[in-house]
Amino acid sequence: MHVNTLILGAGAAGLHCAAYAGPSTLVVDHAKTAGEKIRISGGGRCNFTNLGTTAANFISQNPHFAKSALARYTQWDFIDLMDRYKIAWHEKTLGQLFCDDTAKDIIAMLLAEVENAGGEVWTQTSIGNIRHDGAQFQVALKRHGQAQVVTADNLVVATGGKSIPKMGATGLAYEIATQFGLAVTDTRPALVPFTFSDEKFKPLAGVATPARVTTNDGTAFDEALLFTHRGLSGPAVLQASSYWVEGEDVSVSISPDFDLASALKAGRTTEGRKALTTTLAKYIPARLIDFLTADLKLTGNTGDLSDARIDAVIADLHNWKLKPSGTEGYRTAEVTAGGIDTNGLSSKTMEAKAQAGLYFIGEAVDVTGWLGGYNFQWAWSSGYAAGTAIAARP
Repeated sequence: MHVNTLILGAGAAGLHCAAYAGPSTLVVDHAKTAGEKIRISGGGRCNFTNLGTTAANFISQNPHFAKSALARYTQWDFIDLMDRYKIAWHEKTLGQLFCDDTAKDIIAMLLAEVENAGGEVWTQTSIGNIRHDGAQFQVALKRHGQAQVVTADNLVVATGGKSIPKMGATGLAYEIATQFGLAVTDTRPALVPFTFSDEKFKPLAGVATPARVTTNDGTAFDEALLFTHRGLSGPAVLQASSYWVEGEDVSVSISPDFDLASALKAGRTTEGRKALTTTLAKYIPARLIDFLTADLKLTGNTGDLSDARIDAVIADLHNWKLKPSGTEGYRTAEVTAGGIDTNGLSSKTMEAKAQAGLYFIGEAVDVTGWLGGYNFQWAWSSGYAAGTAIAARP
C-alpha cells in the first residue's frame, strides 16, 4: 500500500496535521480510538488552548523555534475552527479555554476534518521497522493481527513523549529521530507533582492554599498549591516543575497577594488575646498553620506582636525553602520536557534537515508549554506547519 503521507500518532498534532496534508494521508495509532489524551484532558473537557499564547509560554533550548508555527496558526485560528463546528467553550481562568460539554466533541471535529481532507485513520495498529530506501519511506505495520508494509513519500512523527506510559507512551519518536541522524536533548517529566522521600506533608494531604512557587532560576508561578500524601501538587507546583532542576530548592510563598501584615497589625486591637495561630488560621488553612507552628515559632498572643515580629512572621511565610527529593515521574507528568533537538528541524515546516520528507511535530519536539492549554496549541500549530508544507510540495 502506498500513500502520499503517513502520520504516526492519532493524537492532537497528528490529526490536525492530517487535516491539512492533503489527500492520500494515513494516520495510524496503537490505541483503540483516536485522540485518547484529548479525551482525558481537562477532566474530560479538554483545555484546548490559551487566549494568552505566545512563544514566551514555552520552554526549549531554542526559545525562538516555536515563534514561526505559533504565529501562522494561532489560538484564534483554532477557536474559529471550534466555532465552525458549533462546539461551545468557555474561559475558566488565566485564559484557559475548555469545552462546555465534552472533549469528545473536539476528537469528532478533528476526525471530520481528516475525512474531509481525504485522509484515513487506522487505530489498533502497531508500528514496526521504519526505513527510507532512497526514494520513499517503508514502514512495517500490524493491524488487527495482519502485517503489511506501507510506503509513503512523507512521514510525520507525532507519537508524543514519554508522559503517561499507561496510555502507551514510549520514546518511539526519539528512536526514529536518532535513526535518521537527528539529535535528541535530555528529556524529563514536566508539569508533574513534587515528591518528598520523608512524606513530611502526609498530615496535610488535601490542604490547598494560594501560593507563589519560585525555582532557583527565578521563575515564579502564582496559583494554587496542593499538599498530597507524597508531596506537593497544584497548578503552581506543576508549572514550577518544568523549570526545577533535581537537587535544588524551591521557594514557597504562602498567600503572596494577601496583605497579612496589615491584618495582623489590626488584629492586635480586635483580637489581642487570641493566639497568633488562631489569628493566622483566619487567613491561611488551620492545618497548615499547625504544621508550621514549630518550625516558624508561631507562639504567643496576637496582641503581643511587635511590628518587627510581624515582619519576621511574614518573611518566613513568604520564603519557605523546600527541597523536593524528586517528582512523580512520567507516570503522572502531563508532558515531556526536552525531546528532538530543534536545530535539526525547520521552524517553518517541522521537516528534518537530515532527511527530506520526514517531519516531527507536537510533544516529541523540544518545545514544552506551560500548564493551561499551551501544549495543545503547540500541537495545533506544529501540525498545521507540517501539514500545509506537505500539501504545498510538488
